[in-house]
Amino acid sequence: MLIFIALVYFCLACSGIWLVLFPSGRDFLGQVRSGMGRRWDQRAARWQQPRGGPPATPVRDVRRWCAHRLKFVRRHALLFGAGATLVVVPSMLALLMSNPGMLPGYEARIDAPDQQIAALLQGEQLAPPVALPPVAFTTLEVELVRPMLVDASRNWKQLNPDFSQRLLMAFKIMKEKHGYEMALLEGYRSPARQNLLASMGSNVTNAGAFQSWHQYGLAADCAFWRDGKLIISEKDPWAMRGYKLYGEVAESLGLTWGGRWTMMDFGHTELRLRGVMRK
Repeated sequence: MLIFIALVYFCLACSGIWLVLFPSGRDFLGQVRSGMGRRWDQRAARWQQPRGGPPATPVRDVRRWCAHRLKFVRRHALLFGAGATLVVVPSMLALLMSNPGMLPGYEARIDAPDQQIAALLQGEQLAPPVALPPVAFTTLEVELVRPMLVDASRNWKQLNPDFSQRLLMAFKIMKEKHGYEMALLEGYRSPARQNLLASMGSNVTNAGAFQSWHQYGLAADCAFWRDGKLIISEKDPWAMRGYKLYGEVAESLGLTWGGRWTMMDFGHTELRLRGVMRK
C-alpha cells in the first residue's frame, strides 16, 4: 500500500515538474488554457444571442445554467473521474493510515502515570493492611455518618482480585504521596444487608439487592485513619481535601468514584465490569 501511494505521488510530482520547468510542458499547458478559453467564449456568445420563445426568467436562467454544467461534466466524465481519483484516493489512504501503529517497525509507547501505577500494571501483588479494631467502627461520629457499620464486611478476600489490587494501590499512593492513611469501611455486601440499608432511606442508599456493585465484590467504601480514629465526615476540611485526592487517584487507576454522582458518595469507589451486573 505504501508503495502504491509513493508511486502515485511520484507520477504527480513528475507531471508537475514537466509542466512547470520544461518548454514542451509549458506549451501543452498554454494550449489547454487557450482551448478552454475559446470554448468559454463560444458558450458566452451563444448565451448572449437572442432566442425565440418566452422571455427568460431568473428560475429559467438557473435551470439552463445547471443543464449546461451537467452536460459539460458528462462530456468530460473521464477527466473528472481521473481528477477526483487523484485527489480523493491519496487523501483517504493517508487518513486510513494516520495511525502510526500501522507503520512497519513502529512500537507504541505507553507512559504510566507514575512508577506505582506501572508496578500495578506489571502485576505487583499488594497485601491488605492490618484490620482495624471493631471498636473503631462504634464511635458516635461513625454511627452518625454510617449507621450499622460495625456489622459490615471488611474481608479483602471477598473482593474481586483485580478491584482489590487497584484499591490497595490507591491506598498506597494516598499514604506515600499525599500522607493520608486509608481505611476500608465496607467491601462485599450481601443482598440481605443491601435491602436492609435501602429500607433506611435514600440518604443511606438508593440501590436494592443486586443493584449495587458491592454484591459482586467490585465496590468499597473507604475513609481516613488519623490519630487513632476514623475520619469519615466531609465536613472536616482535611478529610474533604483527602476525598478529592482519593477520587483523582482512584480514577487514574480505572475506578469509578462516587464523588462525581448527583448523590455524592466521596468514599465510594467501584470497578464496573461488563457482563457482571444483573439486569
